[in-house]
Amino acid sequence: MADPLHQFQIQKIVDLPDVTLPGIGHVDLAITNSHVAMTIGFAVIIAFMAIVTSGAKVVPGRLQSVGETLFGMIDNMTDSIIGHDGKTYFPFVFSIFMFILAMNILGMFLSFTATSQLAVTATFALLTFGLVLVVGFAKNGLGFFALFWPTGAPLLMRPVVGLIEFFSFMLRPITLMLRLFGNMMGGHIALKVFAGFVATAVIGAAGAAGFFIAPLSLGMTVGLTALEFLVAFLQAFVFAVLTCIYLNDVVNLGHGH
Repeated sequence: MADPLHQFQIQKIVDLPDVTLPGIGHVDLAITNSHVAMTIGFAVIIAFMAIVTSGAKVVPGRLQSVGETLFGMIDNMTDSIIGHDGKTYFPFVFSIFMFILAMNILGMFLSFTATSQLAVTATFALLTFGLVLVVGFAKNGLGFFALFWPTGAPLLMRPVVGLIEFFSFMLRPITLMLRLFGNMMGGHIALKVFAGFVATAVIGAAGAAGFFIAPLSLGMTVGLTALEFLVAFLQAFVFAVLTCIYLNDVVNLGHGH
């Protein structure tokens, strides 16, 4: 349990019979700690939104104020970045923001953080990138490829700049995936390491040096815990901002809003 990477291991909680699906192959249907963490995150969001929206008051209470703040923040974000069409994409941006935020925050209390898994962050990234492609072709048709033909650049430079833009565009899901994964995994590893120093000092394994190591490590653990709560929110917020920016590129292709 002292291994800082142990907390990221996928473990089966309920083992179910495996199945073989045509065209897919062998599928393990076991319920794991990852499934449980995501299910709890989903249930928390549903419960939170139900409490916030039921019996809304003119003078909001604490939970209603939190809900209205989050709702208004994402609503303003979609409007300011995407423009008039931002209302259309608000449900997707708000949903993905809330889901990532819930799993990030729950990871501070549970023994497993779903967003520290590449499979989970890759799914969010591919969903976002897929929506951008669908919206891009639906609104612009083949004109979507104008995104990779910078008219503001000199004619001779346009193919080079366009190629750079194309590769930059294709790397977007990778950067979305790795940014969220790296921040959540790195923060939890640091917390585990400093918490391990505290435990080592308390049980006397560090000898006399433990009198100095314990308070320093404890202080770092408390500080990192506070920082991780901030990072949990910021990473969900950054993911939502980048989602809006990528949607704006295809929604308002070639013109402002």
